[in-house]
Amino acid sequence: MSAVSVHWGPQPPEVESVVVNCEWVMRSLNFSNRLPALHSCRYLIHQQSSSVVEDEHDPFSLVADELSLLGNKLRAMVAAEVPKLATAAEYFFKMGVEGKRFRPTVLLLMATALNLPINEAAAPIELGGDLTTDVRLRQQRIAEITEMIHVASLLHDDVLDDADTRRGIGSLNFVMGNKLAVLAGDFLLSRACVALASLKNTEVVSLLAKVVEHLVTGETMQMTTTSDEQCSMEYYMQKTYYKTASLISNSCKAIAILAGQTTEVAILAFEYGKNLGLAFQLIDDVLDFTGTSASLGKGSLSDIQHGIVTAPILFAMEEFPQLRLIVNEGFENPANIELALDYLGKSRGIQRTRELAVQHANLAAAAIDSLPDSDDEEVRKSRKALIDLTHRVITRTK
Repeated sequence: MSAVSVHWGPQPPEVESVVVNCEWVMRSLNFSNRLPALHSCRYLIHQQSSSVVEDEHDPFSLVADELSLLGNKLRAMVAAEVPKLATAAEYFFKMGVEGKRFRPTVLLLMATALNLPINEAAAPIELGGDLTTDVRLRQQRIAEITEMIHVASLLHDDVLDDADTRRGIGSLNFVMGNKLAVLAGDFLLSRACVALASLKNTEVVSLLAKVVEHLVTGETMQMTTTSDEQCSMEYYMQKTYYKTASLISNSCKAIAILAGQTTEVAILAFEYGKNLGLAFQLIDDVLDFTGTSASLGKGSLSDIQHGIVTAPILFAMEEFPQLRLIVNEGFENPANIELALDYLGKSRGIQRTRELAVQHANLAAAAIDSLPDSDDEEVRKSRKALIDLTHRVITRTK
């Protein structure tokens, strides 16, 4: 795998790091104000001859019972007094169109993976009953909140993008109109806020509030790019973090905080979610060019048709600088799309994007491998499943 190095933003102060396998050192940074740089990585789990997915335990099956309960809770939580609003809010929570619940799966697996001994003084306040049970219930609530924020962002994105499909069916804005789609998204965010407040943990509330800010910031960055920003990989990766990776990374960190884990463990949980999210989006960028409408549940080439420049085009531009002239002209003219695709086909843009996704998947896997050792079989099983997910993300076709 050829090395791909991408850096964005000034370097923040480094926190003392954890040494992991193959002499790879993971640098944990101050994430509160800016994004960390992508570091070179020799922890290449995805270059090993034996696939990480050969484990007999499917990640989604491990938490299937909890996911079923979560689905029922979500459908109850988004019920509204106004029938039209209720129908809109429940649109992507109905049986059959709820998706694979990727983010809740990650969070529930992370909750088990972090089921480690903690200092009594660091334990979260007991709300009554068994402490372990209470912690798990609160972590399940994070999974519910995360899914509501995610679906709300999809509803708003579809309005902004004028999308007509989502998850293989008509998008809510296409079926019920833009106004109701926006209100449904706002309603989901309000329900998420109520659920978040019930946790009575100011640090977790702050983390998830920052996520909503990042979603808005990322969407605004996408809508208001200058010519230089549109052609900048640094700008693109920062926007991608805000729009995609912030939600899963901060939610993973919230799981660790609710478990009363150390700052070091919370940082590793954050690192896993951040890099998994970035890898996921980079593969999404590839699939927008290589996938089909049937497999993706949306029209292929949707990004470029909306004038959104993603990693494959940015990498192709490095090989063919003349492509920038086409990008600057825009893609309202179908001929420009054809020219851009021609340059992309002659370049290593797709391959380099996949390689960058693999690097981020490796960073995510390394974060899990760096967690404190545990002899608990359930903990180990969940950690294997989290590493399995990094492989699934970069090999998926939809």
